[in-house]
Amino acid sequence: MGIVENTAPAMNEEEVVAAAEAALTDIAAVRNEIGNVIFGQQSVVEQTILSVLSGGHALLVGVPGLAKTKLVATLGTVLGLDDNRIQFTPDLMPSDILGSEVMDQNDEGKRSFRFVPGPIFTQLLMADEINRASPRTQSALLQAMQEYHVTVAGARHDLPGPFHVLATQNPLEQEGTYPLPEAQLDRFLMQVDVLYPEIDAERRVLLETTGTQEASAKPVLTSSRLQEIQALVRRMPVSETVVDAILSLVRSARPGTGNEETDRNVAWGPGPRAGQAMMLCVRARALYDGRLAPSVDDVHALAEPVLQHRMALTFAARAEGMHIRDVIAGLVARARGN
Repeated sequence: MGIVENTAPAMNEEEVVAAAEAALTDIAAVRNEIGNVIFGQQSVVEQTILSVLSGGHALLVGVPGLAKTKLVATLGTVLGLDDNRIQFTPDLMPSDILGSEVMDQNDEGKRSFRFVPGPIFTQLLMADEINRASPRTQSALLQAMQEYHVTVAGARHDLPGPFHVLATQNPLEQEGTYPLPEAQLDRFLMQVDVLYPEIDAERRVLLETTGTQEASAKPVLTSSRLQEIQALVRRMPVSETVVDAILSLVRSARPGTGNEETDRNVAWGPGPRAGQAMMLCVRARALYDGRLAPSVDDVHALAEPVLQHRMALTFAARAEGMHIRDVIAGLVARARGN
């Protein structure tokens, strides 16, 4: 995920207000432009944008045909990012993603190796059906996501900035999938569940995508402007109340911390990286909603996408048909005092 501690100096109130107002205008334009192409799915669009504004990667989980690929392509256009797409298949090799060295021969017959960059050398990478590929290929991508460079034949090659991976994953119940290991799931800032659309949104899809013309997105930001907004997100102030709420929620999701429901149902819980992810995402959500500072409500709203892929149920809880979302909902309700 590449989250690092925020070392930038704190902004004073006037600087925050001026920078935030400019960012709010840009983010509103991004939302409107995406809404012209992606119908409904407001929470999916919001969480995906929050992942990018926070400087991280997102894992989109849902059955085929829910416009996950279209959302990523639209996001790349609107944010002014160079984008590539990789369709993951069981026979995909790490070199198909990272690139490889080829041998060249000049006019004098002298041979030398030349690095040919793979599709990962882009600003927004669509990793389609990531759990169709073998674990070896998955790990090659996920290592690059964490380190922001690749090493081929002992030589380091830095990835462009900004660099984001939006990966899609089919539900694990489908055949031919390789579940991502827990340590690799943790590198995604958020897991975004893509559900079936509401009936009004689906009606609009039927009417507006089956005619002679289909809406297309236009660029709103540039990559440099996006990086400015990402820097602003990291410098937004977070109150002690919100920090305490994040710590309380993340720690309550770990077994052995005094929460009986967690001890009974959770095999292992989120590590400190979950708190780091939450710190970034609550700031981005405040900005997305037109506020200058995050609130405890932001923490509760983002609990599920930030925590669900960083926790695992016990065998007994799975046998009872429980889902990790049920546990998180219980933790949030308890935090709210319900």
